[in-house]
Amino acid sequence: MVDAGVRVSNVSKSFGADGARVKVLDDVSLTIGMGEFVSVIGPSGCGKSTLLKVVAGLIDADGGKVEIDGSTVRAAAADKRIGLVPQSPALLPWRTVLDNVRLPLTVNRRANAGRAIRDPKELLASFGLGHAMQKYPGQLSGGMQQRAAIARAFVFDPAIMLMDEPFSALDEMNRDQQRLGLLEFWQSNRKAVLFVTHSVPEAIMLSDRIVVMAAHPGRIDRIIDVDLPRPRTEEAYASDEFRELERVVRTALHEVMGGAHV
Repeated sequence: MVDAGVRVSNVSKSFGADGARVKVLDDVSLTIGMGEFVSVIGPSGCGKSTLLKVVAGLIDADGGKVEIDGSTVRAAAADKRIGLVPQSPALLPWRTVLDNVRLPLTVNRRANAGRAIRDPKELLASFGLGHAMQKYPGQLSGGMQQRAAIARAFVFDPAIMLMDEPFSALDEMNRDQQRLGLLEFWQSNRKAVLFVTHSVPEAIMLSDRIVVMAAHPGRIDRIIDVDLPRPRTEEAYASDEFRELERVVRTALHEVMGGAHV
């Protein structure tokens, strides 16, 4: 059996004042194996990003438990075993790209001693940014900035990577280039990944499994296996298997959205 990178057990979360609380997550359970890429998709308000924030330790669940690589979220975060890529790159404009990727290494240097660390220059080269190390974020395209942010998230060689719609602000052509770049990097590194997206093709191309969530309250409706062979390249988009999976996922979304067009 594959070791669990992430184990979410019966997690619930509500927001709002007493008497007007809204349940955003209801009894959510999910296991992501080490080296497994799992995407979460669903309608707005289904709790996708809230689930990711609970797993990241950014917010506490009201009930249930989350384990990361066999440890509590707090212990895993302290050991830098969680990598997080938000929707916005959040690069410091006055630092070079290389210095932005190095930034996590400059915080609490004593605690970082002895930790597994990836070479920032090698990471940038892996994401096709070897030529841009000494440039500033404002000199890069949106896609290049997001790649730099992803490289930064890998600098501590985390056990798991949490990604919250990292390509959502990009146009479709740029987005496709970035997802293929991420896929190529992941296929040679194989971290456990929890990836939030609104894009059906993106979820299929990247994932081993797709978690379809329903809303009001947010819950897992079903999990769809993606049986496309790896390594995957852009040719996969044109395959009959890909198109059939796209039909299956869109049908699932159509059902959880009460028949709304997907």
